[in-house]
Amino acid sequence: MSLNTKRIIIAVIGLFFLSALLIVGGIESNKRILGKKAVIKVSATSESCVDCHTVTSPSLVEQWRDSKHAIRGVGCMDCHQAEKTDVDAWEHEGKTIAVIVSPKDCSKCHARENEEFQASHHADAGKIIGSLDNVLAEVVEGNTGRLGLDGSSPAAISGCWQCHGSVVKIGKDGRPTPATWPNTGIGRINPDGSKGSCTACHSRHTFSPVVARQPDSCGKCHMGPDHPQKEIYEESKHGIAFKAFKEYMKLDAQPWRVGIEYTAAPTCATCHMSATEEQMVTHDVGRRISWNLRPPISEKIDAKAIKAGKKVESWEQRRKNMKNVCGKCHSEKYVDGFYIQFDSAINLYNEKYGIPSTKIIKMMKAGEILTAIAFDEALEWTYFYLWHHEGRRARHGASMMAPDYTQWHGFFEVAERFYIHFVPEVREACEKAIQKGGKSATAAKEVLKELDIILNKEEHKWFLGKMSDDEKASRKAAADEFKKRYAQH
Repeated sequence: MSLNTKRIIIAVIGLFFLSALLIVGGIESNKRILGKKAVIKVSATSESCVDCHTVTSPSLVEQWRDSKHAIRGVGCMDCHQAEKTDVDAWEHEGKTIAVIVSPKDCSKCHARENEEFQASHHADAGKIIGSLDNVLAEVVEGNTGRLGLDGSSPAAISGCWQCHGSVVKIGKDGRPTPATWPNTGIGRINPDGSKGSCTACHSRHTFSPVVARQPDSCGKCHMGPDHPQKEIYEESKHGIAFKAFKEYMKLDAQPWRVGIEYTAAPTCATCHMSATEEQMVTHDVGRRISWNLRPPISEKIDAKAIKAGKKVESWEQRRKNMKNVCGKCHSEKYVDGFYIQFDSAINLYNEKYGIPSTKIIKMMKAGEILTAIAFDEALEWTYFYLWHHEGRRARHGASMMAPDYTQWHGFFEVAERFYIHFVPEVREACEKAIQKGGKSATAAKEVLKELDIILNKEEHKWFLGKMSDDEKASRKAAADEFKKRYAQH
């Protein structure tokens, strides 16, 4: 090949790449132009907002320009406009606006989604004032007096409320107070009386479903020592598959149905909220949950409502809803087998640890063996760890197929807490009460009797050295076989 021929070939290739760059640049330029044209579609009142905030907070505006809201002509004032009579209304650049866009505001366009959400457990997440968790944050960890902010504990403001939601209060200037805002807690109680925060999952101002469908989005709140759902998910085969095949998940697809638009893996949204061929998307996250794994003793999800005389969707129907999702990847026998294992784990926790420990604590409180003050005695902390931390981890681990959380972070720690801490501390507290005499002494004797009845049940007899001869022989044979097997390596 001659030198001139080589030069011609190189020149042609160069022109080809230059043309390609110009085409791509043109496409990108068109994208930017289209993005700017999206602003023109909104009302004149919103245009002035965009012009100003493009300078003061450009990222916010760009996020909005990338959203479906912008494409469909939904502008700033469509969401932020307020009536002069609204408690959080204030005048800004000649307009009456509100900082907070509540689910009530969103319901103007998303009525069904709001109705479902308001009926969900998420919507009530802000009602934590009387909970033990809140006592810890407001009193034990925090301070509502000298070290507080507007009478509230900083530990609660920056901790609990950021997931559960604050009760938003409005200052004299019409703006939310610093103690209660910023806040995107899922159960936030808004100035207009509505509950919740859509931006807890649909981060503003793109409001993209891609964010809401990410396990990380749920992990903002569902993680940590007492409810480690995100860590549990990541340990499970479901989470492993998501990390491996995330690029095939089509997270921006509409609709987004497992088994149709995507098959690579499930996310939190897949199982708890998203559509299947037979079910619509739901914003009531409890519609596919059959057990309540939160309290000291687990109960079916509809149990409290039934006791209160309310008519709600039954736990059986909710399980059927979830099985419908499971069935998109697993056989009926596989799913049924999982639920048998899951129910068995919950029953084990309840019968061996949850019910007995809760009964003992209630007897000790009623008999004034323990004070009325929360968390002022070691036994109260021990009991709290047992059900609130270890007990939840065991139950959640079993619910999401994460064996390490079920065992070592779960039942192992529950058992250690029960036998090595709870039982001795109950005995010690009762012995002190008996020595003291009076009403608490009588109650203490009853508690010790109940504890003796509990420990003499079949599942606890090993602790008293009362394991049957057959069981001892069986355990010894298994241990010998194990040693023999590993001695060969």
